[in-house]
Amino acid sequence: MDRSRGAAHTSEATRGGELTGAVVVVALVSAVSGLLYGYDTGIISGALLQIGEDFDIGNGWEQVIAASILAGAVVGALTCSRLSERRGRRGTLLVVAVVFVVGTLGAAFAPNPELLSLARVVLGFAVGGATQTAPTYVAELSPTAYRGRLVLCFQIAIGVGILVATIVGASEAVDWRVSIGAAAVPAAVMLVLMLRLPESPRWLLKADREDDARTSLERVRPGGADVDAELAEIGGLVHEESRSSTRGWRGWREGWVRPAVVVGCGLAVFTQLSGIEMIVYYSPTILTDNGFPDSTALRVSVALGATYLLAQLVGLAIIDRVGRRRLTLITLPGAALAMVVLGTFFVTGHSGKAQVPWIIATLVVFMAFTAGGIQLMGWLTGSEIYPLAVRSAGAAAQSAALWGTNLLITLTLLSVIDTIGTGQTFWLYAAFNIAAFVFLFKRMPELTGHSLEDIEGRLHEGRFRPRDFAPKG
Repeated sequence: MDRSRGAAHTSEATRGGELTGAVVVVALVSAVSGLLYGYDTGIISGALLQIGEDFDIGNGWEQVIAASILAGAVVGALTCSRLSERRGRRGTLLVVAVVFVVGTLGAAFAPNPELLSLARVVLGFAVGGATQTAPTYVAELSPTAYRGRLVLCFQIAIGVGILVATIVGASEAVDWRVSIGAAAVPAAVMLVLMLRLPESPRWLLKADREDDARTSLERVRPGGADVDAELAEIGGLVHEESRSSTRGWRGWREGWVRPAVVVGCGLAVFTQLSGIEMIVYYSPTILTDNGFPDSTALRVSVALGATYLLAQLVGLAIIDRVGRRRLTLITLPGAALAMVVLGTFFVTGHSGKAQVPWIIATLVVFMAFTAGGIQLMGWLTGSEIYPLAVRSAGAAAQSAALWGTNLLITLTLLSVIDTIGTGQTFWLYAAFNIAAFVFLFKRMPELTGHSLEDIEGRLHEGRFRPRDFAPKG
């Protein structure tokens, strides 16, 4: 590969580009898709209490219903990776928006648990496709000066979606069919907005459609702006990628790429093994099964959703100053300790009414540590840790690893609790957090302050251990 990367240097035009209304709409579409991801995965937490009664089902079916969206997400992430390369980012997001509407309405009108699960698989396809495509679409249309903030709209919107879902669930006045079906409205909004947006200029250049790429870029830049420099920069990157022998999924065979794959996919797995999905999906079920009133359990969900969003906002505000690696390693011990304390409450029999405030406080502490730490890294690293020519395939594999682990946990969690007990399950997840700390301490370098070109260069030179990345800033 050409290591000079002359064309990769950010042009003055893109660095100082103005934020236009069209780019704001692009970011809004991404935010809506993130909102749908958070809402559709979070709403099942409270809805399961009603669904279990309506369909007269036990923990086994509840696990299947909760996990079915994740099975679809694995397929969606992998499928939409290829689809976005062949048909474009915009075309893929149009498909995702339609599937969001269809899956949401199918789930809302499902007459039995079988069809409800099937509809949530369809919905999951849209969730996985959105997480794979929306951030990339925003990144490829945004001016460099605003790119990070606009891409992170997706991450923040996930937290907003989870919080809204927990508030709706806690109201207990909204039927589960209505609460699930309500997501069709933002999905329809996303579809309408996408119809008015341009295709990614980077994808158009890859498809040898230079005139269309120019038109697309002019639509999202200030009127009269000279886009020649930015087009030349994008064209240089596309040309370099086309000449590279390390491309797409085949590029994973290269030994020098493997350390990035190990760190990226390992991090994705540990974001789920942290226990976050156990709390988001099943906290009401776990609490009610241990004697908590439904109303208390649902209010706890709201507190956890609010904590998730606030912790994400704080984490995003400090991550570039503290550092990705450092923030993750600081917060993981706190999450592990919170899980140990939670497990101790239940194992020792101190889970009655008198301990309710302490149990809730510990849950909130856990959520703060994990949402403000390792949960920020799952999607972030996929956009920066892989070499340019395999970035799309790497991000897809990392998404699939994340969703696959999530699926396994969601399918088995209630059965694990039935087998070994609630407290012991919390201890198990404490052990996972400790394992995550050890793995990331040994393998995850500090990427903060390093350009994408610098990261790729060190990877290519075989210098991808933490000691090879000196702190910057």
